[in-house]
Amino acid sequence: MAKYRLVLLRHGEGAWNKENRFCSWVDQKLSSDGIKEAQNCGKHLKALGFEFDLVFTSVLSRSIQTAWLVLEEMGQEWVPIQSSWRLNERHYGELIGLNRAEMALNHGEEQVKIWRRSYDVTPPPITESHPYYDEIYNDRRYKCCDVSLDNLPKAESLKDVLDRLLPYWNEKIVPELKSGKMILISAHGNSSRALLKHVEGISDEDIINVTLPTGVPILLELDENLHLLGPHQFLGDQEAIQAAIKKVEDQGKVKSAEK
Repeated sequence: MAKYRLVLLRHGEGAWNKENRFCSWVDQKLSSDGIKEAQNCGKHLKALGFEFDLVFTSVLSRSIQTAWLVLEEMGQEWVPIQSSWRLNERHYGELIGLNRAEMALNHGEEQVKIWRRSYDVTPPPITESHPYYDEIYNDRRYKCCDVSLDNLPKAESLKDVLDRLLPYWNEKIVPELKSGKMILISAHGNSSRALLKHVEGISDEDIINVTLPTGVPILLELDENLHLLGPHQFLGDQEAIQAAIKKVEDQGKVKSAEK
């Protein structure tokens, strides 16, 4: 019997997801398909009878917009939302803005998979000459964080994401869970993978094979020690979900016409 339950969600498809680019901390709105994904997610959660008490998001628009659309479809727009940079997508450093398929062509699919999915490999850090450096580090949202601008990451491995996420999980989210609140976390592919690794006890080696599709809710049922009771559960049409997972995995592969 689960002591605590929460729903974890990777945001709906963003504009750069559609273009197959490393988005990371560059702020992007949802694509038209991403809007539909978020709305369908809300409809599905409503049909399943979920009632949320609190929502956590990153400070990136695609995460927040997804939460808004989900709550709107559920008729739960009034539910409070808390946002933190600690739930942001992984910082991909110098890879930000680059096309994944083109990177696979130039560096090999295995190297791109390691950059995207491995636990402790960090991409080259972003520098001030990067075309999106100023857009990120001059953004007002990062001037009111719980760390100084100078101490924000310039590139991250998944391990780094987990290290900056865990204090927020332990200090902000866990107490709300333990108070009996039903929580939705609207985050990103890698911040969600990092949290799953922690609560599910996924090994450093096995996390490379965990892929999360956009807009698909994941039910987490936890025991009194906040350990996951069995594998995480994707909610929805399982055949469609597997197709969506394959679509994400294929983003890091060379397109057939280029092989």
